[in-house]
Amino acid sequence: MTDEAAVGATLTISSKTYSAWSLRGWLLCKLAGLDVTERQVPNDAANRAELLLLSPSVLVPRLNYQGASVWDTLAIAEFLNEQFPDAQMLPADPIARAHCRSVSGEIHSGFTNLRSALPMNLKVKHEKFPVFSGARPDIERIETIWTDCLERYGGPFLFGEKPTVADAMYAPVTTRFVSYAVALSPPCEAYCQTIADWAPMQEWVAAAKAEPEEMEELDVEF
Repeated sequence: MTDEAAVGATLTISSKTYSAWSLRGWLLCKLAGLDVTERQVPNDAANRAELLLLSPSVLVPRLNYQGASVWDTLAIAEFLNEQFPDAQMLPADPIARAHCRSVSGEIHSGFTNLRSALPMNLKVKHEKFPVFSGARPDIERIETIWTDCLERYGGPFLFGEKPTVADAMYAPVTTRFVSYAVALSPPCEAYCQTIADWAPMQEWVAAAKAEPEEMEELDVEF
């Protein structure tokens, strides 16, 4: 990608501390190799109308790039995969690629109990936390997904040696499990550490910890 190609790439996000969707969109841009100018919209009444104009769904992130406006994380993933095919954001093998799209779609549309019970917060780490029983099936399903992928493709990322769209989609979940001391199997714990050690993830977490304390998460996050 040339510097000229990156001109005009803007990603609208909300809090780096709390917004899982913002993190996903940002990681997808990193996977594509696309440098973006970040536009952060805090959660206050004065910005609600602006958010409505920026994104018809009111959700962040929203990517503006070369005339395109894309605001759903899976749409951003597919758009960037088309724009930057050499980045290999999806597995080369068609069967693995279909699997990657499937597990990415599952986290995109499901696990509502997990979202509400364990909201993303990169500034806290509990030694013990009472997990709502309704979230347990979500946790178990995610462990099943991760274990299957790690066994099938050899790790350390979900689809092998390199991160893919699936890792960007599940990265916020790994932070939830660490923040709320969720007991996991050794392979799943190792995967959480893999994501924590991923350079873009470390960059995001460092920026989140530097955010003002008055930042609040969007109530549409969950």
